[in-house]
Amino acid sequence: MAKVCEICGKGAQKGHQISHSHKVSNRRFEVNLQSVRVRQGGKVRRILVCTKCLKAGKVERA
Repeated sequence: MAKVCEICGKGAQKGHQISHSHKVSNRRFEVNLQSVRVRQGGKVRRILVCTKCLKAGKVERA
């Protein structure tokens, strides 16, 4: 299962980790995904949803 929100499609982003001496190395900003039981089309499924979608009420929990 990919680390992507199944509601909005939000995934990881690329960025930089900058040390005190200003050395730059690559890093990933991961999404805060939660595994949630959701009712979709009359069936109960377990999907990965980002916390922004959960707080916005975009999913109906089962």
